[in-house]
Amino acid sequence: MAYILKNAQGEVIAASAEENPGNGWQYVENNAREYQDFLDQSLTKANSFRESDIHLARVLEDLIGLLIERNVIRFTDLPEAAQKRLNERQTMRKSTQLSNLLDDSSDTI
Repeated sequence: MAYILKNAQGEVIAASAEENPGNGWQYVENNAREYQDFLDQSLTKANSFRESDIHLARVLEDLIGLLIERNVIRFTDLPEAAQKRLNERQTMRKSTQLSNLLDDSSDTI
């Protein structure tokens, strides 16, 4: 069961699983094409933002590393929670790089 809200042009601008969310909302079947299209578009937009956030996080990690390397800031100047998170990310990054170097089809490293 789903409800949709349309704008003046008849385009779906919101969706809800809540029963009768308010004035202007229309009931539609879960397999209604306009409802499915709206969900697909919403997921695509959300994935774009998520991908952008992931790339920006990597840029910020590299920037922090560069500032520390050039002695502009000290690692210990960062809040403890930030230090912990950066250490975790660095460990994850190193383990991923090491696992990519190992080849199961070869006896040598």
